[in-house]
Amino acid sequence: MATFKDFRNNVKPNWCPGCGDFSVQAAIQRAAANLGLEPENLAIISGIGCSGRISGYIKSYGFHGIHGRSLPIAQGVKMANRGLKVIASGGDGDGFAIGMGHTVHAIRRNIDITYIVMDNQIYGLTKGQTSPRSGTGFKTKSTPQGSIEPALSPLEMALASGASFVAQSFSTDLKDLISIIEAGINHNGFSFINVFSPCVTYNKINTYDWFKENLTKLADIEGYDSSNREEAMQTLMKHNSLVTGIVYQDTNRPSYQDLVPGYAQTPLSESNLQLSQENFDQLLAEFM
Repeated sequence: MATFKDFRNNVKPNWCPGCGDFSVQAAIQRAAANLGLEPENLAIISGIGCSGRISGYIKSYGFHGIHGRSLPIAQGVKMANRGLKVIASGGDGDGFAIGMGHTVHAIRRNIDITYIVMDNQIYGLTKGQTSPRSGTGFKTKSTPQGSIEPALSPLEMALASGASFVAQSFSTDLKDLISIIEAGINHNGFSFINVFSPCVTYNKINTYDWFKENLTKLADIEGYDSSNREEAMQTLMKHNSLVTGIVYQDTNRPSYQDLVPGYAQTPLSESNLQLSQENFDQLLAEFM
């Protein structure tokens, strides 16, 4: 059985020392090993940005897509080979700016993949510009006088879009992050996981210390019911979405694959795709 080390390769990450993305990478590797997966059972699909490099740092199938397009690729991979566990990954700029249209429709579609967003509230790879997750008054190279726009709330957006699994974690809480990723992979449907992953180089506001002072664990809220969508939304609004844990999960909703007529249980990679002469003649007759 594969271990954490089996999901390592010889590519050394070039993230800045202290970047939260290191923890996200380790959490994915540990979660995959804990679930008994082998490297050939896993596909990591990423977009553009610092976080987009993660698909090359994990020993598995990997695809480094273009900006904001990790989700269409990941959905295609899953539909073509339902035997794979598919994780799409990216940053808040990748998923909530240029890729927002794909994010919303992937959520409502409920294809059985896991989407992990490394949320640092800034564009890091392009040297520090305001992102959709930057708060009002946030000063960067693109908003030197402070942003006049409010920050997007991705968890509220996910719930409003009909997500069947919504969770959030903090990159320093590795145990919690691993557990959430495992739950997301095991969930039958689209799993949306937002991870606060501080940028130590360009974001001097939303730091590790800032999150430690402002985050609330849902496990500490007495009686919290993650199966209650209305309660989930009210809790997010009350805490300004600064919570960690599984926010909402609907275990009764079928995944997209469960609803597609004629979608074979056997993955294409394991199917006999050779046509008999009889089937070939029938197909050919349709065009005659």
